[in-house]
Amino acid sequence: MITSITGVISAVGEEKVTLAIGPIHCEIMVPDFVRRKLQTSVNESVSLYTLLYIEGNPQGRMNPKMVGFTSEAEREFFELFCSVGGVGPKKALRAMVRPVKDIATMIEQQDKKALSTLPGIGAKTGELIIANLRTKMPKFALLATTEQAEQGGQVAGNIVEETFQVLVSLGHSELHARQLIENLVANGEAFDDVEAMIQAIYYSNQ
Repeated sequence: MITSITGVISAVGEEKVTLAIGPIHCEIMVPDFVRRKLQTSVNESVSLYTLLYIEGNPQGRMNPKMVGFTSEAEREFFELFCSVGGVGPKKALRAMVRPVKDIATMIEQQDKKALSTLPGIGAKTGELIIANLRTKMPKFALLATTEQAEQGGQVAGNIVEETFQVLVSLGHSELHARQLIENLVANGEAFDDVEAMIQAIYYSNQ
């Protein structure tokens, strides 16, 4: 199974990008938020995290489709999104016009009105998405905090993610772990590693 692919972007279409890998040109489906990230990267080398799904009817023509994302978290979110009854890969690709952190926040906050503005996601499907995924969203909503920390020069994104995982392993719920990290980032302090973040979190909560 191909889990990632690296090549030079030779074209960006409305629903897919084409990667040149030596003499081979590979078409990869992408949701709109990924397309917008990549549209200024033509002729540049990129790595995409991928998964494969089969489109079509078992009694008819079956077409393999490769879907690509710019991070493992985006790919994981897509798989969860597809797992909801009535969604599936094709609808998920169409619906994901907003960054993962935005959609995850909508689900976590049970914002059915906002979810229903996504293409192909009506009120009923929005309710199903919330019911199935709400408790799994803190990890993905954390992406907003990660971006804030990186832009502010406070800490690298991988350190935020690792700190989150450590807090969860220590017994914190995903929601509480995210809230602890958000509070720390809001203070504007800079951190070099996970240990420093963990110590600051526990020191500030004494």
